[in-house]
Parts: sequence; structure tokens; C-alpha cells
Amino acid sequence: MKGPLFYSKILLFGEYGIIQDSKGLSIPYNFYNGALKKEDNPSQEAIASNGHLKRFVSYLESLQTEQPDLVQFDIATLQKDVNEGMFFDSSIPQGYGVGSSGALVAAIYDKYAQHKITVLENLTREKLLALKTIFSQMESFFHGKSSGLDPLNSYLSIPILINSKDNIEATGIPTQSFDGKGAVFLLDSGIVGETAPMVNIFMENLKDQGFRTMLKTQFVKYTDACVENFLGGDIKSLFTNTKKLSKVVLSHFKPMIPEEFHGIWQKGIETNDYYLKLCGSGGGGYILGFTQDLERAKASLKDYKLEVVYQF
Repeated sequence: MKGPLFYSKILLFGEYGIIQDSKGLSIPYNFYNGALKKEDNPSQEAIASNGHLKRFVSYLESLQTEQPDLVQFDIATLQKDVNEGMFFDSSIPQGYGVGSSGALVAAIYDKYAQHKITVLENLTREKLLALKTIFSQMESFFHGKSSGLDPLNSYLSIPILINSKDNIEATGIPTQSFDGKGAVFLLDSGIVGETAPMVNIFMENLKDQGFRTMLKTQFVKYTDACVENFLGGDIKSLFTNTKKLSKVVLSHFKPMIPEEFHGIWQKGIETNDYYLKLCGSGGGGYILGFTQDLERAKASLKDYKLEVVYQF
């Protein structure tokens, strides 16, 4: 048995901001993917994944009992498959901000949800919000608090524009130009990040009036501008605003940036070779980079492995 593939995602803009109703833009990243599988001779990883799935099934069972109008699963078949050793075979790195639990949630919903909303339907805003709500509750098993966006992106495999918490839509992004010099890239921090502790730090900071003001007047403002610039293909403004965003993150989100990257973060701002920002909740995993000249950024970051996500 092998189920369909579900892809990783990258939140280009909106990390933390979407908790405070900023805009956000999430795109599928097909380099990594995962699928539900059964095998006769499972590996240690497969056995561990199966153990996680068993606990997840118990959670889903109580979820549908507590919220019967939200979602119903074919629990009997799901339990049977899990008892027969089903696991999630995934190349998506965990704790890297590219949506490993999101792809699993999407795969389970796709195979076992009853009366599910499918990709083939006319995806109205109401349907997108209904899916996001279901996925948010399902993914809370992994993170404690989930927006539901990662599974939504993985399930639909199309870019999602977040206008606010209650206003999301499928969107198109400008076509890639593979001979373009500009690029969005991933930088591997080599450290596994954990979402929950980072979100807790952010929630603590929100109690501070000064932090809330900074979010509104700087962080959310630049995030919204970046989303609009990117979708509108206004590259010049995009880099102006990404630089401002990079500065704000370095000043106010230091705990989310691994310490050994503070210096190269600052170097990008000073040299304009590249600008860095968080990819997901931070604390490790990937860091997202934007550059107007990929070769220059590669030379400047020669000690690091860059993975190109998008070129323009």
C-alpha cells in the first residue's frame, strides 16, 4: 500500500504575524514530501512513525466525539490500517519549519475523513476556512496550537494568501524565471527547532505593550508590504521591505534565531548581499533568505548550503 504524496510548505511571509492578523503567503515546496504506507519489513523509523500514528488516532477519536459537527473519520478503517503497521513515510525534515506534521494531517484527512472537502470543488472562502478549522484542530495534537495553514497548503498544493485570520484565499504567484538573478533560498541551521517553546516565548512577549506596538507599526506593516510586493511582482519594493523586516526580526526576535546566525544575519543587512528571515517558528531548522543576486549570496555564504526555493 502507498498513498498519494503530500508536499512540504514554506511560509514566505507571515510567521508570527498571522497570529496578530498580518497578511501571510504560503507556498507548496515539492522538494520534500510524505505518504502513508504499509510494508512487510518496516524499518525502525517506520515502527516509530506507526507508534506516533497510534497516539494520533486516539486523539482523532476523542476529537470527533467532542466536536461531532467539525469532522468525522472512518475510524474503524484507520485503526485497522494502523494496527497493520501503517506509517507516514516522509522526506520532510522535522523541526525545520517546512511543515512535516502538516503533510501527515493532510494525508490522514484525505484518506479517512468522511464527507471531505476536495481539491476538485469550487474552493469558496467558506470551504477554505472550514478546512483550515478542521486542520487546526487536527494539528493541535502536534503543536499545542496550530493555525491549520500547513496542512491546508499541503492538502491543496496551491499557494495560499492569508489576508487575516478569517480571510484566506487560493492565489497565483508570479511565474518563476529560472535564468533570473534574484532568488528565495533556504539556509540550513543544522539545528532542529521546536515550535511550541518558540510560540510560548512569542506569547509571553505579547504581554508587553512595547512589543505589541512594534508588531503593529513595524513587523505587521513590513510583512503586509512584502506580501503585496511579491504578488504584484514589484521586486524593487520587495527587497526594500524585506530588508526592513530582516532588521526588525534581528532586533526583536533574537531568541528565535540560533545564536551563531546573528552575525551572518547582520552581515546580510550591511552588505545587501542577502536578507534573512525566519522560516516557520525559528529556533533552528531552516532560515529563509532573499537575494537580488544569487551568485553574490552564495559567495557571501560559502560556508553554508543554500537550497533555492524560487527564482525571479
